[in-house]
This record gives sequence, structure tokens and C-alpha cells, in this order.
Amino acid sequence: MAGGGPVGLACAAACQLLGAACVIVGDHISERLAQARSFGCETVDISKSASVAEQIEDILGVPEVDCGVDCVGFEARGHGAQAKKEAPATVLNSLMEITRAAGAIGIPGLYVTGDPGGIDENAKVGNLSIRIGLGWARSHHFTTGQCPVMKYNRQLMMAILYDKIKIAKAVNVTVITLDEGPQGYKDFDRGAAKKFVLDPHGMVSRN
Repeated sequence: MAGGGPVGLACAAACQLLGAACVIVGDHISERLAQARSFGCETVDISKSASVAEQIEDILGVPEVDCGVDCVGFEARGHGAQAKKEAPATVLNSLMEITRAAGAIGIPGLYVTGDPGGIDENAKVGNLSIRIGLGWARSHHFTTGQCPVMKYNRQLMMAILYDKIKIAKAVNVTVITLDEGPQGYKDFDRGAAKKFVLDPHGMVSRN
């Protein structure tokens, strides 16, 4: 799992629900990595000097995974010393390097056709330097796009109702008032390991 924000944490919990033997979450924010470990995930800190592959090998005994999921998208950062610098294509390229031959790569991470704040002219229109030749050579298959929510809504609802998945715990749901909204956005922007839920009418219990 590339990315330990709310999407990445929810994806990690979903992988556990679907029977993954080992779920690894990668991020550069220690708070997010701690949250992933809190419900049984292994973690990779991309800000470390050791490569992602090396850290994965320390966990699995081999430097590759069966499947990879990009839960970051165009706001991705580099690895190691470049972990703070925006690098839109880095997650996809890294996933192709560490996903085994004939493995799957899922891409719910957001990619856009227009990004005025992109780091260069290509990024501003969604053109990224993706090593598609590597993915082709390794026979990877890719699934991408916006989630068809209604396709999964009932199954997930039943899994939550019957305690098969504790999604609120996994993503660290934090209920806030409308007045607390601006601070919630600031905390989210700095990478807080929380999923903020706005409750303007006080209808949701905070317990």
C-alpha cells in the first residue's frame, strides 16, 4: 500500500478483510505508519535511506509483493532524501519495480487531467513519466479510476454491521464540529493520521 492517509488505511483494512496474509503500508509520516501498525499492518518508511525494496525484503524475505496499490496519486513525494519533494510518477514507477511478475497494481490514488499547481508543464496536464515498459515487461495488470461506490456499498455495510471490519478504527475517524472544520483541514493538509467527519448538528456520538 503506497500511502497511509485515510484512503490507504481503508485500503489496508479492506485487504485484510479480503484475506491478505501480510499488508504493508508505506508513507513518510510516522503518525500514519503508527496508525497502520495499530491494526496489524507492517510498515515501510519511505524517508529512510534504505530503499523500499530493501525494507520489504526485511519483512517478507524477498524484495517484492504480490500486489501493489497506489493510494497517493499525483501528490506523491519522492523517497529517501527526496521524500519531501513532489514527484507525481514516483509511486507508480516504484510499484512496478517491487510488484512481482504478473502481479496486480491498483490505482485508486487520484490522478487528474488538469493541475494548475503541478511541478512542471507536463504535470499540469496530467502527463507523467511513467515507466510503462517496465510494467509491460513484467506482465503487470492495472486497475484504475474512481471507485464505483454503489457496487461495493451493500457488502461493506454488512461487513461493518456484523463486525467483520472496523473501518472507523482503522482510519481513525475523528468527529468534529463545523467550527472545528478549518483546523481539521489544516491538520489533514499536514498529514494527520485521521479521517475527519464533520458533524454540524451534533448528531454523531464522539465516543
